[in-house]
Amino acid sequence: MVEQVFKLSTGNETAVERIVFDENVHYLHMVFNQGDGLPEHLSNSNVYMTVLRGKLSIGLDDQPVHEYDAGTLLKIPFQTKMNVKNLQTETLELIVVKAPAPKG
Repeated sequence: MVEQVFKLSTGNETAVERIVFDENVHYLHMVFNQGDGLPEHLSNSNVYMTVLRGKLSIGLDDQPVHEYDAGTLLKIPFQTKMNVKNLQTETLELIVVKAPAPKG
């Protein structure tokens, strides 16, 4: 078999899964329930964030929080302050790709 196969969780439980974490790319699957999210942090690479379901509430740098629906792809530059949350009742599901893969 040439390909590698990876499985993502399919439930509604809060999760941050490192699906592919190699020298080329970091590919993460995230699921957040209402009130859940990530600690505020600086992006350590270019971040491509796809909203699969729910509504993403995100504050970037000093901007007010914006909300993005399912089917939205955000491109967030390196060294951007990020505050990622689910402020809605519906479960939020994201795919996050960091490219190039962060060093160290």
